[in-house]
Amino acid sequence: MNKLIYSLLFFAGITTLGCYHPSLETDLSKSSSITDDLYPVQEYDIAPNGKSKVATAQSVLYTPQAISTDHFPKLDQPMIEALKRQVKLLKYKKRKTPQKVGNLTVSNEQLEKTAEILMEANNNDPAMLSHLLNAYKIKGQDGRGNVHFTGYYTPVLKVSHTQSPEFPYPLYTFPRDWKGKLPSRADIDGKKGVLKGKGLELAYAKNLADIYIMQVQGSGIVEYENGTTELFAFTGTNKHSYSSIGNYMIRKGLTTAQHVSFSFIKKYLREHPEHAEDILFSNPSYVFFKPVNSNPKGAGLVPLTELHSIAVDTRYIPMGSILLGSVPVINNKNEVIRHDFKLLIAQDIGGAIKGPGHVDLYTGVGYPARKMASKLHHYGNLWLLLPNEELIAPLAQR
Repeated sequence: MNKLIYSLLFFAGITTLGCYHPSLETDLSKSSSITDDLYPVQEYDIAPNGKSKVATAQSVLYTPQAISTDHFPKLDQPMIEALKRQVKLLKYKKRKTPQKVGNLTVSNEQLEKTAEILMEANNNDPAMLSHLLNAYKIKGQDGRGNVHFTGYYTPVLKVSHTQSPEFPYPLYTFPRDWKGKLPSRADIDGKKGVLKGKGLELAYAKNLADIYIMQVQGSGIVEYENGTTELFAFTGTNKHSYSSIGNYMIRKGLTTAQHVSFSFIKKYLREHPEHAEDILFSNPSYVFFKPVNSNPKGAGLVPLTELHSIAVDTRYIPMGSILLGSVPVINNKNEVIRHDFKLLIAQDIGGAIKGPGHVDLYTGVGYPARKMASKLHHYGNLWLLLPNEELIAPLAQR
């Protein structure tokens, strides 16, 4: 974003002083955490799961909404670096035609300009953000703006280069020479073992549940017996439809919707190994990996940024979009006590992320990230941020 625009805005008398902007329905909080048990409960009308009790129905996918500068959190260094990487990618990988998403048409140039505006304003005058950017509230899961936030992370999985009684289960790379329909999870990991002996084994793990969790996350760091580590990145699926094993366990009466989580599933499978195949094979979808020499990346081809990168359904939220999110903050009772405003970037996809009402927040690497991701299963709001072309274009021409 050209610094000239900021000067023109100032001399044109456009400032936030004296300007009224309607609230974005929740109070602003400065905390950057997802869980914070010490913060007092806020006095706005939300259910324990984070859903607004007073939100009105939206007739279109994206509804314009006035926004105040106070709703924008100051950019931290990880977010600044993420925006820089995103701008480079958008410049390199131009979309030939703008993407139609509901009632909006979004181009890569708009997404690039949004990132530049945020970085320039952060360095110069954050008060201009409410004028230079337009906010569009996404209709969410229920058509009232309630977006389901879940979490995902990069697991660290202990493996062996060789198969043994302690490490019996293979992790496979994509079978590129396979003819016809690719096999299901049961065909791969079950008694048939249709991929065994084809030179596709990358490493061996202690149990199928650990492999499954890594597949759901999309990538993972493997740690070999000698202490060396390597990133196994997503390299494709068997193209079978994804089916939630959590929902399967609920239907079988093994758990409830309130208690299902990766931690619960892993604990259950560890305590009931005789049920592992029955539960895991209920999801026929299978993810393949490849070893790479980089930090964890999403489908957007850039490194993921903890608590800022999200996985989305790109039919509704374009890859590379920058969004303002009211992210649910959860107490020890698994209840939402408030929402924190955070800037988020759509940089990944996921088999379980479907529709405009569900996003997956990347929480980082290892056990603390897993704990955070497992806990997040609540609702907030999202606003797509795009440049205010009506203001920027005439000013830039002066």
